[in-house]
Amino acid sequence: MSDVLEFAGVSVVRGQSTLLDDITWEVEEGERWVVLGPNGAGKTTLLQLAAGRMHPTRGVAGVLSEVLGAVDVFELRPRIGLASASLAERIPGDEVVHNVVVTASYGVVGRWRESYDNLDHQRAAELLEALGAEHLADRRFGTLSEGERKRVQIARALMTDPELMLLDEPAAGLDLAGREDLVRRLGDLAADVEAPALVLVTHHVEEIPPSFTDVLLLREGRVVAQGPIELTLTAENLSETFGLPLVLERHGDRWSARARTGSAVATG
Repeated sequence: MSDVLEFAGVSVVRGQSTLLDDITWEVEEGERWVVLGPNGAGKTTLLQLAAGRMHPTRGVAGVLSEVLGAVDVFELRPRIGLASASLAERIPGDEVVHNVVVTASYGVVGRWRESYDNLDHQRAAELLEALGAEHLADRRFGTLSEGERKRVQIARALMTDPELMLLDEPAAGLDLAGREDLVRRLGDLAADVEAPALVLVTHHVEEIPPSFTDVLLLREGRVVAQGPIELTLTAENLSETFGLPLVLERHGDRWSARARTGSAVATG
């Protein structure tokens, strides 16, 4: 089984709706994947499976060499770092930022009676510094801007030194400066050979950080294309994914896309 993720014929059905349909996908150690697709494509459902927070209706979902349905997910989840809007909503607004990060050691979202040693506090401080958020350590989480919250969430997700890092639309809601700062920092993380395997979900190619290696394109719960980003992220595949003729352009180690006009020619 793959070291990180190995999905074989995975489907998720809820009522009359098929959220994921026959997904086969592998993520190996050291890979950095971006999952692209429109609203309703199944991206967040896929991430919930990878996080051990959902089980497939059909197929086999392997996570960190364990099979969902045959493993205690409460033992599996601490090995996975997750940053998502749903998790952020559970963080008490009056919690101090340093505690938001350090409490990941116990898998809780509010400081209570648990105790932490100096190494825990030191690691939390170092992660906040690496994400450019060290000056926020004594602030209340509820007073932070959206960009500041995103950086704190990522620091929290890294707190347990996870084997897999999942990022659900980390740049959503950010202004241009906030997005570019976050994309740069995620690019630095992706370039770190000591960093865990990364899976980032987004709607926008502009949010793909440098150093990401692979892409999975989803539409209506099915795989459109997957593989190395250099070969798979093409205008043709992107147009099929979003159901719109698109022009894809590369700018150094970044990407952009726009609707194709009558005279424009798609690249890739």
